[in-house]
Amino acid sequence: MRPMSHEAAADPGATAPARRVICLCAQWCDTCRDYRAVFDALGAAHPGLQFIWVDIEDQADLVGDVEVETFPTLLIADGPMLRFFGPLTPQPQTLARVIEGLAPQGAGLTAAPELQALLDGVLAATPNAGRSRPT
Repeated sequence: MRPMSHEAAADPGATAPARRVICLCAQWCDTCRDYRAVFDALGAAHPGLQFIWVDIEDQADLVGDVEVETFPTLLIADGPMLRFFGPLTPQPQTLARVIEGLAPQGAGLTAAPELQALLDGVLAATPNAGRSRPT
């Protein structure tokens, strides 16, 4: 498996941020390729969050049985707690509204086993990455 696209913080002692914004896309998808710049820009605008790009084909072993039917599909989690999962329209304001609309704390969503396995895999692959953004 290719490593997930992220950039570790300069401080090696930094702890991973609680909130991760994970985009599930595919390189062959024109919408995904265009959305990558939007995702990068939002990552730069939200330095307290960890933005992770997952290619559903190149990282199929990580994605497992999660069905991604529409691109882009976003998963947002606070640590191991799922906060949002679903497709978004590929405009920057859509993801920005979702991020800003999620309360910083509170009850998470109950994740289906395959979705929890994906989230657990992302957490295991980026345990102490610090602030990350796609490259």
